[in-house]
Amino acid sequence: MLIAHLPSGYVVGALGQRACPSVRGVLAAALVGSVLPDVDMLWFHLADGGRTHHHAFVTHWPLFWAAVSAVLIAATSAFRPRWRPAAMAFAAAVLLHMALDSVAAPMTWLAPFSDATVELARVPAIHPNWIVSFLLHWTFLIELAICAVAAALWLARRRQPTP
Repeated sequence: MLIAHLPSGYVVGALGQRACPSVRGVLAAALVGSVLPDVDMLWFHLADGGRTHHHAFVTHWPLFWAAVSAVLIAATSAFRPRWRPAAMAFAAAVLLHMALDSVAAPMTWLAPFSDATVELARVPAIHPNWIVSFLLHWTFLIELAICAVAAALWLARRRQPTP
């Protein structure tokens, strides 16, 4: 995914906020969760020099995020129940990030226990720039659809009168 992570987090957060309107922070938690796995891009560019695909780093291990999410939801349930919807929105967004990355890039869903990868479609490098190859591949339509849904939700929320 190139452009749809943050919009997908907006969709999760907006729906979560609609379900729990009295809880603050649901949208923010979903937005953070939707992009947090890509923090590994800092290491990828600054330390690794691009030698290792960033999906190989721990921040792109779905089992890592499942464990973090389980602890986060359990902790908020036990100590700050009011924050549980925000924790759940964060968890949903971060795991959605993993699922969306599986559309057009290899993801190791069982890492560190297995290095088997899953991806819906392989994007062939048929253009000199890898970004152009992604932009012209059919999977980019999924990203555009996610962005359209997020934009529609945003517009609908702006039109609603504030209480």
